[in-house]
Amino acid sequence: MSTTSVPVDRERFRNVLGHVPTGVVVITATGEGRRPMGMAVGSFTSVSLDPPLVAFLPAMSSTTFPAIWRSGSFCANVLGADQEQLSRRFAVSGGDKFQGVGWRSAASGSPVIDDVIAWIDCDIEQVTEAGDHYLVLGRVTGLEEERWSSPLLFFRSGYHRIASS
Repeated sequence: MSTTSVPVDRERFRNVLGHVPTGVVVITATGEGRRPMGMAVGSFTSVSLDPPLVAFLPAMSSTTFPAIWRSGSFCANVLGADQEQLSRRFAVSGGDKFQGVGWRSAASGSPVIDDVIAWIDCDIEQVTEAGDHYLVLGRVTGLEEERWSSPLLFFRSGYHRIASS
């Protein structure tokens, strides 16, 4: 078997992998002074049932993730199809992303954003470098389904919704 690797063009990689739809999740935590912080990710996934583990992959260049890591816990807020503007708010760097956004604390203290379709509260179990991202493994400590809605999806560089059949 050949082990010769061919360099992969970054744009081609992005374009081809853009054909894989992802759910949109806002990862939240509290920082110094219990100040809420958060970031949108499209890389959230279930990992294990026993023990209950989930994962997400923030970019190493993220300015928000280091503070989430220091907090030791996070809450994954699953966005509904009607929450594109909320996703856009948390996808930008800087500013007070929580201004005008209602939330309550999960058991960890991490924000559960009002009106999300589900949330998963976690302790950070492990953080591993993975190329230009981190792989963050979270041990689930609490979770809840809040309301029924189609999820907000990201596909081919844009937001989408599941069409009803």
